[in-house]
Amino acid sequence: MFIYNVTIKVRASVAEDWLSWLNNEHIPEIIDTGCFVEAVVLKLLEIDDSEGPTFAVQYKAESKASYNLYIEKYASVLRQKSFDKWGDAFIAFRSVMQVIN
Repeated sequence: MFIYNVTIKVRASVAEDWLSWLNNEHIPEIIDTGCFVEAVVLKLLEIDDSEGPTFAVQYKAESKASYNLYIEKYASVLRQKSFDKWGDAFIAFRSVMQVIN
């Protein structure tokens, strides 16, 4: 199992609308690519959230090939859709992890 982790700091003024969009539009679009089998949304705690909350979304892929397919075929279009909708109201950091046990 591989986890594609996206950590996102969201401007406080749009956080509620952004979270609704994430859960109702963005995550379903990503899951619909067939590259991931599940997504989990987490909120980071014990950090400075004076400018807005920070979330992590962990997308689970059954293989590295599935993750690679997402990056090669879908990632740039879906990232652009995010920027088109939210502009600079968020900043994202991405990482990939392999589940060991």
